[in-house]
Amino acid sequence: MKLSFSAEDEHFRQEVASWLQDNLTGEFARLKYRGGPGDEHMFPEERKVWEQKLAEGGWTCVGWPTEYGGRGCSIEQQVIFFEEYARAGAPGRVGHIGEGLAGPTIIAFGSEEQKRKYLPGIVAGTQLWCQGYSEPSAGSDLANVKTKARFDEAQGKWLINGQKVWTSLAHESDFCFVIARTDPDSVAHHGLGFFLIDMHQPGIEVRPIEQITGTSEFNEVFFDDAQCDASDIVGKPGEGWKVGMGLLGFERGVSTLGQQMQFQNELDEVVRQARSNGAAQDPVIRQRIARAHAELKIMRYNSMRMLSGQSGSDGALHKEALIYKLFWATWHRSLGELAMDVLGPECEILEGGPYALSRLQSMYLFVRADTIYGGTNQIQRNIIAERGLGMPREPKGAAK
Repeated sequence: MKLSFSAEDEHFRQEVASWLQDNLTGEFARLKYRGGPGDEHMFPEERKVWEQKLAEGGWTCVGWPTEYGGRGCSIEQQVIFFEEYARAGAPGRVGHIGEGLAGPTIIAFGSEEQKRKYLPGIVAGTQLWCQGYSEPSAGSDLANVKTKARFDEAQGKWLINGQKVWTSLAHESDFCFVIARTDPDSVAHHGLGFFLIDMHQPGIEVRPIEQITGTSEFNEVFFDDAQCDASDIVGKPGEGWKVGMGLLGFERGVSTLGQQMQFQNELDEVVRQARSNGAAQDPVIRQRIARAHAELKIMRYNSMRMLSGQSGSDGALHKEALIYKLFWATWHRSLGELAMDVLGPECEILEGGPYALSRLQSMYLFVRADTIYGGTNQIQRNIIAERGLGMPREPKGAAK
């Protein structure tokens, strides 16, 4: 596990920090610390402009190969970028799904035509993406997808029919990558395709889902003969599961360090509040803050271990990556509870109406979902047991 950085890396750190300091000013100053968990609804148009500002400075897709518009940064430099980005309080990225998921997947599995068609818009910060995985009956059990893809010979296009749910930022997105069933008689992870779909077309309806925070980051997306060009299936029909699982590997990648710096910003705010209102004098509160600090450090070191190993010969991440989602989701939920206990009775009072949540109140409500989305804690424990420890699969009840 590598825990230090070279002199060259530290010079790169100064370059990143200086650029952010110089550019998070003027019209972008009010975006600082905004757009994170539970706050994604804030300043969406301004954050789109910020994406293009990042692109102008060459700070999008820093880890992508240079031939696809990236900087070709080393793992260490990517870690530094995400750390400094969060340390500066730079806003939540509206382009992160394209940059961190769609783009790397197209680079790894896509055709040259797909790379030419889609990668430049992601690098430029002008084309935003969303993820079409979960369905009403296929959340943590992704292999249970029901959305269908039928190839229409007359039109030479795939026609997509079905429903996706919990689709983050679908209302802001230009494209969506969708897992759909190309073989109607297939079951489980067989017979799936991975499609790149234009969101601006007839046959696609986006309906917002209002959350407990009063905001609507998530959406339902309905496909009614939505079209997908024949050239916009990644891989072959039936290879959707392989491509989709490859994408999830990117989700557990370098950006996890940036996520942890956002967590650090939230913990710092909790500490600031505790010092301000006297809660820090409570020995139990101090102990809980110390525990949160220590566990965040553990999270960082395990991520560095993940990144040092990268992946095995089969392309799968090493086993230490299996614990990451369970660990951070549980930690983040506990941080929300700590934040409310630090605020005390004030946590139940709103600054104004309607539903004007403070930063910590919004964080507390949002993190209730952390242990559910992206694979519930129960599913994560099954994954650790079965894939990591080689234990027998959980028995399923008899069908009725």
